Amino acid sequence: MTTYEGSCLCGQTEWTAKLEKDQTEHVLCHCDTCKYLSGGAFTMNQIIPASALKLGKGGDALKAYTYYGESGKPVHCYYCPNCTTHVYHHQTILGDKYILRTVLLPKLRNNGVAAEIFGKAKMSWEKEVATTFETMPPEE
Repeated sequence: MTTYEGSCLCGQTEWTAKLEKDQTEHVLCHCDTCKYLSGGAFTMNQIIPASALKLGKGGDALKAYTYYGESGKPVHCYYCPNCTTHVYHHQTILGDKYILRTVLLPKLRNNGVAAEIFGKAKMSWEKEVATTFETMPPEE
């Protein structure tokens, strides 16, 4: 397990994430919500245990936006109140797991892609770079 440091664009919020080796590749999410929240074609993420994320400076000031995911369950999006960088999301259907924005961990930025989710909403011009699931991968 390795600890990675992250921060928001303005530097007001900092955090660390402890990731296993198999969590260091990105999961690209192509859902429409990620497109709206990021302004991009996809987001770069990893599903981690809540206990693996430690908020540091500014962590107690994070704001939350809540929407309802495809499951009908709430999704809480935590972001810096100053620059609006989205640090992590908590899809309540996942219990004690978070969706961490891995692109915000500089040491992981150039790592590969483990999977793509919500392929059904993928832009027609995007090439497949990893196994792509229509929505989420099947539960193990």
